Amino acid sequence: MMMRTLAITLAVFILALAAGAMGGTQPARNPGQLALPRFLTQPVSDKTPNADQIRRGQYLVRLGDCAACHTPQGGPSFAGGLGLNTPFGVIYSTNLTSDRETGIGALSADKFYAALHDGIGPKGLLIYPAMPYTAFTRVSRTDSDAMLAYLKTVPAVHRPRPANRLPFPLNFRFLLHGWNFLFFSPGTYQPDPAKSADWNRGAYIVNGLGHCGACHTPKNFLGSDKASKALQGGNLDEWVAPDLTTNARTGLGAWTANDIVEYLKTGRNRHANAGGPMADVVTNSTSLMDDRDLRAIAVYLQDQPAGPSDSAHDVDAGAMRRGKAVYSDACASCHMLEGGGQPRTFPPIAGNMMLQQSDPASLIHLILAGGRSAPTPTRPTALSMPSFAWKLTDQQVADVSTYIRNSWGNRAAPVDAGTVAGMRKRLGLDVIHRTDNSGDGP
Repeated sequence: MMMRTLAITLAVFILALAAGAMGGTQPARNPGQLALPRFLTQPVSDKTPNADQIRRGQYLVRLGDCAACHTPQGGPSFAGGLGLNTPFGVIYSTNLTSDRETGIGALSADKFYAALHDGIGPKGLLIYPAMPYTAFTRVSRTDSDAMLAYLKTVPAVHRPRPANRLPFPLNFRFLLHGWNFLFFSPGTYQPDPAKSADWNRGAYIVNGLGHCGACHTPKNFLGSDKASKALQGGNLDEWVAPDLTTNARTGLGAWTANDIVEYLKTGRNRHANAGGPMADVVTNSTSLMDDRDLRAIAVYLQDQPAGPSDSAHDVDAGAMRRGKAVYSDACASCHMLEGGGQPRTFPPIAGNMMLQQSDPASLIHLILAGGRSAPTPTRPTALSMPSFAWKLTDQQVADVSTYIRNSWGNRAAPVDAGTVAGMRKRLGLDVIHRTDNSGDGP
């Protein structure tokens, strides 16, 4: 009992860090702007020692989307030093190149596996859960060794990792013992004999190296996954990672397996375009996976029980009227008056699961800041949505969001101007906030 009380006390101290780091930590970069490190796709010569293992490791590093956090924007591939934003400080990623002093060139296979499986760094210190070892613990030793073999072929870059910028007492790593005691149980993935090989492969990817739950599973007040709500959607860095269950309205219930595969492979399908943080995931990870693994992911996701649906909401008729006027003026030219969009170019609004999430953050973010879809090998031209922060007031953004979320069969909570104003300020767009905030139309 005393040990558990101590653990809880320690965990409370790291509440702020856990909530930020575990709750979908994001690189400090503009979504959709990451240049693909060439080492992710560079062929491995047959003359290379252990070529098959290195090829396997290269593929697994793609699968784990390691480049997203370990390649600094505009810097050398996998050289680390990228700031990972949390609400309470910045954690810098490590150097994964073959440099023996600042990278992993001198790292043993045992220590690399300990980092993935146990969350223990090379010097024996606990790793902050901004690195999702709670998911990576499921990775097999064979796969871990292959990843290290590949990373040791990445050209060495001497780049010391900057010191994390965390306030006292969050800069003391020993506090993580309490969090791990409460919320982390190391263990490799154990196949479910009652499920198919594809299902088990999908589970291994989604819950392991793919670490989808890091963003798509809601967290408790200490930043740990709510296991009972796995993949039902989460919040991250002013975006919403949507519900990935089979909920027909807010999840993937209306998507076929082919829809899921197409989205992950190309960044687009008849329902949606990949944007925001997901654009980087598609560009640097899922678009480079083989079709069998993409199919396995689809099989697994289509077997997830549907998350709960929100109850009906009262929507103000005036907001709907004003929102319709804004939509007709600003949105209909691309997304069509009836909300049907132009699939695989400008996504449909009608039935769009992202726009019906309980939290409207992603929709507000897109309207205010604009967005850019994922460039992929099969669809290399990214499509953009312009920012409307300069044009629309907070009330107008709220009204058009409410209209979009409650038209053409969509159903979601209305949006108020205060929520928009908060998002505008957090995005640094309040400097162009129009003074006219009456909401009487465009």
